[in-house]
Amino acid sequence: MQGESMYALAEELFPICRSITGNGVRRTFEILKKNCPQIRLYEIPSGTQVYDWTVPKEWNIRGGYLADEQGNHIVDFEDSNLHILGYSVPTDQTLSLEELEEHLYTLPKQPELIPYTTSYYRERWGFCMSQKQKDKLKPGNYHAFIDTTLEDGSLTYGEVIIPGETEEEIFLSTYICHPSMANNECSGPALMVHLANWIEALPRRKYTYRLIFVPETIGAITYLSRNLDVMKQRVIAGFNLTCVGDDRTYSMVSSRYGDTLADRTLHNVLQHHYPDYKVYSFLKRGSDERQYQAPGVDLPVVCFCRSKYHEYPEYHTSADNLSMISAEGFQGSYDVITKCIEALEYNEYYQVTCLCEPQLGKRGLIPTVSSKDTSLEKKAQDIKNIVGYADGKIDLLELSDMIKVPVNELVPLIKKLLDVKLLRIAEHS
Repeated sequence: MQGESMYALAEELFPICRSITGNGVRRTFEILKKNCPQIRLYEIPSGTQVYDWTVPKEWNIRGGYLADEQGNHIVDFEDSNLHILGYSVPTDQTLSLEELEEHLYTLPKQPELIPYTTSYYRERWGFCMSQKQKDKLKPGNYHAFIDTTLEDGSLTYGEVIIPGETEEEIFLSTYICHPSMANNECSGPALMVHLANWIEALPRRKYTYRLIFVPETIGAITYLSRNLDVMKQRVIAGFNLTCVGDDRTYSMVSSRYGDTLADRTLHNVLQHHYPDYKVYSFLKRGSDERQYQAPGVDLPVVCFCRSKYHEYPEYHTSADNLSMISAEGFQGSYDVITKCIEALEYNEYYQVTCLCEPQLGKRGLIPTVSSKDTSLEKKAQDIKNIVGYADGKIDLLELSDMIKVPVNELVPLIKKLLDVKLLRIAEHS
């Protein structure tokens, strides 16, 4: 199963300390490219202006710890890469507990967990620890040592373009900038490389596929600053993928007005795959859908998750570990997005080619023996419903919603009807 392979890849990515720039990101891409060699990497220099933002200096870390007067390490980067405040500037000094306080970050409401905390755009240093660890600190002096560099370098992102029969595009995005968090970070890239390989193996692709791996926020903004014009012309539907490895639920964050082709497609698939899925409005946005749906950008993008970021208690903490994700969780996400892609590939306006109901039996499409049972046989009824509504006025997604049959069950029947020339694709503006 693909789920087991995705879990294994996430497991390999988990220990790496990533941030929005730096060697942790490049090391992650080295692993991803072994699984998906078609990823093309780009390096954008520090100081590059990208709309209202500037690509920051590159950050790298070698280690760090906080020690007491006896030299005992209270927290150490080697134990958890969450212990060092993300983008900390280097420091090597001795401070009193009172002086140290402003440099400590905890979660009082989750006292046993280490928070994931960053300071990308203001220079500071700090340590993250559990509230229980902080409560044990005694008055005295402490040695704060953080071995990092913050200097001109570049921001790294990856892109895969898989051509189709047309230049119209399906867009997939995930981010690659968090340290050791399994669901919130490792799951998206692990799913994405498997989707890339599946898409590339399709025997037919109507659409071109644009898949990107970017540092969240600044990476998406940087990518848009370089590609927005062509994306606005070509992208017909897009999905931001994050937190896709757990097995608790399924979620989507709608587009700004909830009316794009991506909204329709994901709703259609999820209502059959997991009817109790959760829908969040754009008011609950928080990942890169913020950029893709920003006014003036207006790309038709929704966000897909299992448990949504900010909504599960382990989010942005040390509890978002490998026990949060599973092969079954990954498989479910993979099934949803591949079904969305299949739905989009076959989402046409179909027109029946004959007047009145066609004779389906002589073409082997339904049984030629009519009885109480066979006339109600599901596949036969689905075929009759397809031709009964194939007036060129509704697309496949709307047909699926009307007759309450998943698109992935209709596609094989559509193919048969096309093969025997009982359907044609109608022009539609």
